[in-house]
Amino acid sequence: MAALRRPRATSLVEINREVTDLLLTGTHVDAPDGDDSQRGRRVDYIDWDHPERNDFVVMNQFRVELPGGQGHRAIRPDVVLFVNGLPLVVIEAKAPHTVDPIAHAIDQLRRYANQRTQGGIPEGSERLFHTNQVVIATSFDDARVGTFTSGPEHFAEWKTVEPGTPQQVASECGRADPAELSKQEVLVAGMLRPAHLLDLIRHFTLFMEANGRVVKVVARYQQYRAVRRAVTRLVNGKTRPEDGEHDHRGGVIWHTQGSGKSLTMVFLVRVMRTHPELTSFKVVVVTDRTQLQRQLSGTAELTDETVHVARKVKKVREYLARPGKDLVFAMIQKYRDTDDGDDTGGTTESELAKAMKTLGELNADTRIVVLVDEAHRSQSSALHASLREALPNAALIGFTGTPIIMGKRKQTTTIFGVYIDKYTIKESEEDGATVPILYEGRTTKAAVRDGSGLDELFEDMFEEQTPEQRKQIQQRWGTKNNVLEAPKLIDRKARDMLRHYVDVVLPNRFKAQVVAVSREAAVRYRIGLRHARDDLLAELDALDAALRTTEAFDRVDSMPAHQARLVRAYRHRWLIARLDFAPVISGTHNDKTHLAEWTSDACGR
Repeated sequence: MAALRRPRATSLVEINREVTDLLLTGTHVDAPDGDDSQRGRRVDYIDWDHPERNDFVVMNQFRVELPGGQGHRAIRPDVVLFVNGLPLVVIEAKAPHTVDPIAHAIDQLRRYANQRTQGGIPEGSERLFHTNQVVIATSFDDARVGTFTSGPEHFAEWKTVEPGTPQQVASECGRADPAELSKQEVLVAGMLRPAHLLDLIRHFTLFMEANGRVVKVVARYQQYRAVRRAVTRLVNGKTRPEDGEHDHRGGVIWHTQGSGKSLTMVFLVRVMRTHPELTSFKVVVVTDRTQLQRQLSGTAELTDETVHVARKVKKVREYLARPGKDLVFAMIQKYRDTDDGDDTGGTTESELAKAMKTLGELNADTRIVVLVDEAHRSQSSALHASLREALPNAALIGFTGTPIIMGKRKQTTTIFGVYIDKYTIKESEEDGATVPILYEGRTTKAAVRDGSGLDELFEDMFEEQTPEQRKQIQQRWGTKNNVLEAPKLIDRKARDMLRHYVDVVLPNRFKAQVVAVSREAAVRYRIGLRHARDDLLAELDALDAALRTTEAFDRVDSMPAHQARLVRAYRHRWLIARLDFAPVISGTHNDKTHLAEWTSDACGR
């Protein structure tokens, strides 16, 4: 108990981190009197593997006096959940009919933990949160979960009751229809059953840096659901030797961009490392992100596991061939199979595929799982085939926000197997995790439907050339990409886009995004859009002074279309002048200068 009561750290978040590590790994004590071996013992505060052996107590209106002799002032959280005498969950409940009940509950929770204090004057009792794992704000009709470091915007609903069923929970709550369950009932059933709560604390909370400070994070419901479904498939699915042809333990986790796929991978590895049937697995993470490596490295420390990072093909060969349990990072976008000590450069996919072909079969063990980050990318090519050949009996799980579902490239599910879990952009928008995106198609004469249309387009684009020259150009460059990358065509489309943006989108203060056919086209769109902006500004500056007035704006409906458009746009002239356009493209180490300056490395992100 002294280890929990007298932490070495001083700030609340570091104290909580220190204490949480103790809860997860236990503490060592001297051998008891009379023990002739004199060997120390590890004492666990919580029996994670047998939830029924722990004491679970719910305390209503738990009173905690404020420190520093503040005139017997105290805080009284509505509900505190204790496990073996340790307060792990703090809940603040508000009546549903009050104004903005969740916002008030969250503000109160932050006050209890001194997280909203600006002037250094304590408002709450930090000691209550030394062992805290999650906090919950609820009003029955709504319920949100976060941690004591969460800002109001980071509290989120919990929308799954897995591994239970909605019908089961409805029956327990006396409801005939699962649709009648309140958000509070779903959260309680999904998170606060004893076994579920211990699972969340043990595997689905972690500390990470965000905006220059350390914060505590608890999984969101889609992350928990995906991990639990993946574990079920890994345990119950047939291996390739059992099936005779395919491995049925893997699949695709399709979670839309920004939904925390990298943390989902971290949570999955944590669950595997405590699961009796999965703890001995070799885990191979195929990624090019060092942030994911850091997060998983921190997870590995909890299990005294060494992390191996392979940035050269020969290291991949060494680590994959090694028998037994391992955590291996294959930084696929950074391979260089050289001996000059330079392992930081990139390589093209064709070069990498050629190098990977030299691997051959390295390890036929079935106790291997390969986690592929951004699975929709290069893993659909020769890289995937090489990895499959090297680890023929491994389970493959692909993580993607944009799966390939059509076209000439292999579908993501063909490579990895059927979907394990889906979290779509619509669900993300409904949860408030993603800003809604509005789509509107725009058409110009670039839509070429047949050969005659292509001929007409070429005649328009290359009107200054002779018929013979146009024929030569068309024979050599008349492919779809060459057409869509043509500067004149892009210039025309850019003008149409900017006109639509200024007319419809800009007045509502929205931004816009153009998806181009290639990196070259993306850079050329910037040039075309800047030209279109400058020409529009010239037209606005040439507008008659009488048309720049409020009176003129009130008469736009009676004006010719082009003049009315300029009068409307003039109200936003200052903002149009500030508009700029930035290509966002990936890079390779052989990029030309005009492309390289817009790649992630050049932009520092």
